[in-house]
Amino acid sequence: MRYDLVIFDNDGVLVDSEPISNTILAGYLTELGHPTSYEESLRDYMGAAVHRIHDLVRERTGQALPADFDDTLHARVFAAFERELAAVDGVTEVLEKLVADGVPYCVASSGSHERIRVAHRKTGLDRWFEDRTVFSAEDVGRGKPAPDLFLHAAERMGVAPERCVVVEDSPLGVAAARAARMDVYAFTAMTAAVKLTGAKGYFGAMAELPALLA
Repeated sequence: MRYDLVIFDNDGVLVDSEPISNTILAGYLTELGHPTSYEESLRDYMGAAVHRIHDLVRERTGQALPADFDDTLHARVFAAFERELAAVDGVTEVLEKLVADGVPYCVASSGSHERIRVAHRKTGLDRWFEDRTVFSAEDVGRGKPAPDLFLHAAERMGVAPERCVVVEDSPLGVAAARAARMDVYAFTAMTAAVKLTGAKGYFGAMAELPALLA
């Protein structure tokens, strides 16, 4: 393999969480008086850290979200994860191949550490990720599209950025990988390739990924 480290996004790449979390987010924002459709939530917040929600609402309305917004949102999302969440189809086979080939990998997500761990426990992916290979936007000052999270993951894993490849499914994530000067392959299961411009390649099913990384 031509890369020394594979960096996975989490939501939408490892776990099929985007439909769940964005349905809940859109409903909660609407409940708070900020009408938001599911499609608008995907457009504005998919792949973003929670601070982006606060920033955009304040920018657009001049209003601050409630002090307990994050806690309430996370509680609703985690409850839904326990009922509905599944791993992305085929991702276990991709991880098995990386392990068999001796290729290091990690996860770098805009979600909190708690969100990542809840999702991994529910889907059984926790067996594939040690604590030392899990990185969150909580670990850095700026979330995606800033490159900070991917650069932090590469540094902690001891790999130069140019030897890393990122697997992403959101425009913000693709932009962050490019800003980090890393190759990025875009998963198009939920987002059309035309919205993920700048990726080195595109794939619609996890079974296609190993050949792209080889």
